Amino acid sequence: MMEHSGHKGLPLVVITMGDPCGIGPEIIVSALQSADLAALCRPLVVGDRIALERALKVCSSELIIREVAGPAEAEKLQPGQIGLIALSSLRDVDLRYGRPTAESGDAVYRYICHAARLCLDGVADAMVTAPISKKAMNLAGHEYPGHTELLAELCGTGDFVMMLAGDLLRVSLVTIHEPLARVPDLITHDRVLKTIRVTSAGLQRLMGKEKPRLAVAALNPHCGEDGMFGEQDRLIIAPAVAVARSEGIDAVGPLSADTLFHAALDGRYDGIVAMYHDQGLIPLKMLHFDNGVNITLGLPIIRTSVDHGTAYDLAGSGTASAASLLAAVRMAAAMARSQDRGGGDSRSM
Repeated sequence: MMEHSGHKGLPLVVITMGDPCGIGPEIIVSALQSADLAALCRPLVVGDRIALERALKVCSSELIIREVAGPAEAEKLQPGQIGLIALSSLRDVDLRYGRPTAESGDAVYRYICHAARLCLDGVADAMVTAPISKKAMNLAGHEYPGHTELLAELCGTGDFVMMLAGDLLRVSLVTIHEPLARVPDLITHDRVLKTIRVTSAGLQRLMGKEKPRLAVAALNPHCGEDGMFGEQDRLIIAPAVAVARSEGIDAVGPLSADTLFHAALDGRYDGIVAMYHDQGLIPLKMLHFDNGVNITLGLPIIRTSVDHGTAYDLAGSGTASAASLLAAVRMAAAMARSQDRGGGDSRSM
């Protein structure tokens, strides 16, 4: 982790613009107008100047853009300035709200890669990502299901876990962006055990608990009902939980997904390991739609993100909430400060 200089040693957090045809630029502007953010970190945006200028107008913001070559120049930023590493200068046709193109998708890919490299090189402390269009990125030839998988490749790790967190629920996923029909075949002993291990280690750092309590969800209704509704719970998930417990991890399961979230809200569990995307994220977003944070655990860098999409229907209105982005920046800054105090490698997070 980098040595901080200036600004009372505040961590430098790189914010990627995400899809410039969506709400990303607007929520960045709204977030950077928050007075308390300046006391938490030094934000630096990676994106497109034209898109950011448009967002300033849409949000009626008096902030001023200052282009910089990198984090070193960000030290010279004054209050009221947005530091921007401008990696693209997109044409009007590539900036139409709700209509991303291959060119805008390629720009999004470059924003992510650049921010990750700054963190890997130790010149930035954390990265926060605004929402992207996976389809646009794929149109540009960058075929990744989402941020998480791209970042795992850039960081050279296969031991990554996607977690969404709020004040009440923290949910990690065994499978992420997969067709529902493929999920049963992807639920393997190794995947489940890896997710439990990485989630436990991550929650140790996030919550400061030596042994966080984990609930592991079943794949099938009623935990498979002794095989009547599926064998994965009895033959795959339960043995993985048993191995985790033998390693000293406080995990229980498989537990029926229709009741375990209620138990978590009652305080019985610190985190939930869900088997697939919607199983875990529907209840989480019911509670944390505006302030949930996406955290990628297991990377050698700190990465958080909003827990929502590009919201094309709101793009250009200036009404999109920046609450999730603010929460993501706050969490990234807190994680960076914790690590800088000697918390160790962010792979454990």
